[in-house]
Amino acid sequence: MVEELQINGETIPPNTSVTLELKLPALYTHTPMTMPVQVRRGRRAGPILFVCAAVHGDELNGIEIIRRLMKRRVLTRIRGTVIAVPMVNVYGVIDRSRYLPDRRDLNRSFPGSGHGSLAGRLADLFMSEIVAHCTHGIDLHTGALHRGNLPQLRGNLDDQETLRLARLFGVPVLINAVLRDGSLREAAASRGIPMLLYEAGEALRFDEVCIRAGVQGIINVMRGLEMLPPIRNRKRPPREPFVARSSTWVRAPASGIFLGTVALGAHVKKDELLGTIAAPLGDTTAELRASRRGIVIGRSNLPIVLEGEALFHIASFEDIREVADQVEQFHSVHAEAIESDDAPSIV
Repeated sequence: MVEELQINGETIPPNTSVTLELKLPALYTHTPMTMPVQVRRGRRAGPILFVCAAVHGDELNGIEIIRRLMKRRVLTRIRGTVIAVPMVNVYGVIDRSRYLPDRRDLNRSFPGSGHGSLAGRLADLFMSEIVAHCTHGIDLHTGALHRGNLPQLRGNLDDQETLRLARLFGVPVLINAVLRDGSLREAAASRGIPMLLYEAGEALRFDEVCIRAGVQGIINVMRGLEMLPPIRNRKRPPREPFVARSSTWVRAPASGIFLGTVALGAHVKKDELLGTIAAPLGDTTAELRASRRGIVIGRSNLPIVLEGEALFHIASFEDIREVADQVEQFHSVHAEAIESDDAPSIV
């Protein structure tokens, strides 16, 4: 029997697709504000999965991932329920800002309080109206402003269910990330909800490969949860992703003009040249070298930097070369899919 689901005071019966608007504090102009929520329920009982994006308001890939996900015809065969929230931090999306108007980071404000700050009230609303009903969660993120991230999954991989779902998602790199105080992941974990965090791309930018990989990854997880029917006659099993043992940022040794020579996903050796930092007049340069052997999973895209600024994020693995090969194959597969698809791609 399918359990009753009530969100925002509205009962949502099985075999239903509805769009809701969660009321938020109005702007100081008295303009009303709401958080859009789309719910799709199947005929049969099953897991209840929330998929959310733009907890940081300038991280936009997830908004497009959710839009495409909810248009997929396979969702008409869903068992259980998917609750999609494309813009959690609506205020930040409007301002094209990571933060809320009070400069708080929403992802450091969970579980929140209905009587607290603006961030606390949003967090409390999301927990009570969305997370409280769910069995699993996926949170969609990108790198910060001017910083790109290789498609990767982060989660508490010491939890076996989280690890199982992370392996199904379909990205080559997994990171066993500690739970941060005040994060949505920490708040979900306190309720016993396994949750994945997908990181891919750059703030305020759409990236077609990252978007497609995100949509397919969520579908893969839903199949793993038996919310969607399995793929029949799979030609070959998916390749096993790699779990990072550790990671570190390489920081600018000086201020100046950053000329990076290594791309996301590259395999680098210890002391390998990653780029140079030149003085504006070109009279001096400083070399930027890898502090360890590993795979570049994040890098700055800003050509002007200050001393100490984080420029390359390098993750370490047991078999670096095999990870590098799988990262290259991951990009090749999605690039070929883009070329063969009749639908227009974002460029």
